[in-house]
Amino acid sequence: MDFEDWEPYYQDILRDFGYSRKDDESSAHLLESIVPKDNLFGIDSLSRMIGGSVTVFGNGPRLEEELSKRSFRGTLISAGCATSVLMRNGVQPDMFVTDLDGPLEADILSNLKGAVAVLHAHGDNRSLIARSAKEFRGKVVLSTQSKPFDGVNNFGGFTDGDRAVMMARTFGAKSITLIGFDFENPVTKTGADKGVKKRKLAWAKKLIFELNPIDVEIMMV
Repeated sequence: MDFEDWEPYYQDILRDFGYSRKDDESSAHLLESIVPKDNLFGIDSLSRMIGGSVTVFGNGPRLEEELSKRSFRGTLISAGCATSVLMRNGVQPDMFVTDLDGPLEADILSNLKGAVAVLHAHGDNRSLIARSAKEFRGKVVLSTQSKPFDGVNNFGGFTDGDRAVMMARTFGAKSITLIGFDFENPVTKTGADKGVKKRKLAWAKKLIFELNPIDVEIMMV
């Protein structure tokens, strides 16, 4: 998704949540300064990796149950805390999308095993970036929700889950299966505001389904 097309949605999100664009941009520059250039996974390589069929895993309350009863097709992309659930159940994703606020041990291990880490910067995770971005030793893609710049990409998206979907669409996915997504019953971290999480999931649902090109099949199981 081109930034010019994404920016109106981004501005609406900033207004809705009271976030600072300046803080988003500052975090993105911090992330870019920490991750070694040799670790960056090129956009051409990312395009080749994401095929026509993609499965995106979200950290909904039924994810573990779903993992136990089905096989998966295409490129496997996990979002946020879903990576730890996948790894615990013996599923290695091809890539994962994270803003670094989950259980990073699983993310770091998955990255070392070959999964591409898509690390996202926003205004609220500057301290997490400073503490943890350097721990990823495998291939890394950097992302921002504000204006992209050299080495830092914007594929569209607000939460880890919808950002994974929009990234897959950007690179030509024609069929995207969502597993473990629940837009009504969020899994919240200790101390997190459930109301804010539900508002974020409402945005995620909008971005996944209302911004979906008609030639991309979205299946939610």
